[in-house]
Amino acid sequence: MGSSASGSRAGHSRRAFLSASAGITGAAVLSGTARAADLRPAAGGSLPPGEPIVPQRPDAQLRALLAQVDERRIEAAVRELAGFGTRHTLSSQDDPERGIGAARDWLHAEMQSYAAESGGRMTVELQGYDQEPADRIPVTTRITNVVATIRGTTNPERVHVVSGHYDSRASDVMDAESDAPGADDDASGVAVVLELARLLSREPLESTVVLAAVAAEEQGLYGAGHMAEQFAAAGADVRAMFTDDIVGASRADDGTSDPRTVRLFAEGVPTSETEEQAEIRRSVGGENDSASRQLARFVTDVATNDATGMRVRVIYRRDRFLRGGDHIRFLERGYPAARFTEPHEDYRHQHQDVREEDGTRYGDLPEFCDFGYIARVARVNLATTWSLAQGPGAPAGVVVRTEELTNDTELVWERGPEPDIAGYEVVWRETTAPDWTHGIDVGDTTSALIDLSKDNVFFGVRAVDADGHRSPVAFPLPQR
Repeated sequence: MGSSASGSRAGHSRRAFLSASAGITGAAVLSGTARAADLRPAAGGSLPPGEPIVPQRPDAQLRALLAQVDERRIEAAVRELAGFGTRHTLSSQDDPERGIGAARDWLHAEMQSYAAESGGRMTVELQGYDQEPADRIPVTTRITNVVATIRGTTNPERVHVVSGHYDSRASDVMDAESDAPGADDDASGVAVVLELARLLSREPLESTVVLAAVAAEEQGLYGAGHMAEQFAAAGADVRAMFTDDIVGASRADDGTSDPRTVRLFAEGVPTSETEEQAEIRRSVGGENDSASRQLARFVTDVATNDATGMRVRVIYRRDRFLRGGDHIRFLERGYPAARFTEPHEDYRHQHQDVREEDGTRYGDLPEFCDFGYIARVARVNLATTWSLAQGPGAPAGVVVRTEELTNDTELVWERGPEPDIAGYEVVWRETTAPDWTHGIDVGDTTSALIDLSKDNVFFGVRAVDADGHRSPVAFPLPQR
């Protein structure tokens, strides 16, 4: 069972810090044994009110799932994909043994085998379209994503997406003939997606999870772009998208290694935001509080080292210099999205043609992957996706009221549609802190009055369900 910000939803902190306010209908206000004057930071730098936030502990079901992540299956998937020789987008689509078509058909069969054992929970489709000639696409080309959907039982309209790209490339991005095994880039990410599909298809999920192997990433993110377009056209409520791209090893080209760290790239001011929206965000200091940044903070909250054996290193950038991944196409559509990738990259084995040097075979080959590392990355993804799917969604309509000049903070939000919501937490941090540090359980209400100045700290609100699962934090914008 997950823990609340105070470690107990019904215990000491609620009685000590909160009571019903006679002055604000339906609001919670600091009172009781800890009065406002006692709770404000003192000149000596004492902590703000509330109690320190502790990470969510995985529940018994999640721990059981994490224990089932199979390194051998992951290795077999990477070797199978690398064995197709090349998976270049412009390679053969009808050769049964070599090329992107053979890889597509194998992935589809794998996903279908999981769906067959899912009791109807998971469906699989080949999501394809004809891409007209464009950058890095010289002729009309069929681009096909392999998409598995596990429909939620309670809130199916809320969608969470995890993807990897199954196409590969050689040094020359237009070379569709040379061997391009693409073990690290990105059979590793596809192997993570397959393992999530195998495990999550066995469990009823409260909200919907989509697990996709997408094509044409190397040619310009075409497959992911088509998938994001389909979601947007359907009006889908995509709450999270993660791409796993280059998650096969922790070794850098100088030989250093960090086998217990995975990077998570998350942008600040949203790609899709208008200049007017961006100016509002800048005016309240919210550049570090986009939905994608809150998603990254959620990952560090639920995919802890204790649960996954990994440290998630959040990078405050959309992606690496000179490169970009499939999450960008979702960001462009206004969906929160982020990219998992290994802590270092060995460029000697990326986008390099298979070759022999001094008796050593080089290229993006399976023998340069660390399959135990990929399994741990899969656990990070599993802990994150499970927690998003089984927990409540982030509160909607969160605002901080600014009609009057006051030294307290009134927050208002909408109650979520989930039937098992138990209440809400108000969280905050110093404006220079990277993550939420303190919180208060405000109960099952839609507003709270906090005796702490909105000028001095950042606030957020998150939902908590009856099992203790917490949502990502929603950052308030001003309301006058």
